[in-house]
Amino acid sequence: MAIATEHCYIAVDEKILGGGPIIKGTRTPVRAIVELWRLGIPPEEIPNHLPHLTLAQIFDALSYYSDHQKEINAYIEKNRVPDDLIDPLVKNL
Repeated sequence: MAIATEHCYIAVDEKILGGGPIIKGTRTPVRAIVELWRLGIPPEEIPNHLPHLTLAQIFDALSYYSDHQKEINAYIEKNRVPDDLIDPLVKNL
């Protein structure tokens, strides 16, 4: 069962991605949007990488991150692929 948050586009569903916050109606985690933003991609360009999302959803995800940084940072760290598991050919892209 999805649980609404104070952000209209963000939901938490224990059955989806371990209960991490996602964009409502998708399986896209807030952390994915935050990670693209941290790579220097402006919010307005993130829909080019995730075309199923609207700009309103992107900004709401970043707003959610602003309100829940510790939580999202923990999800990012938990889902980080260790450097020694990344193929060297991928690292050099």
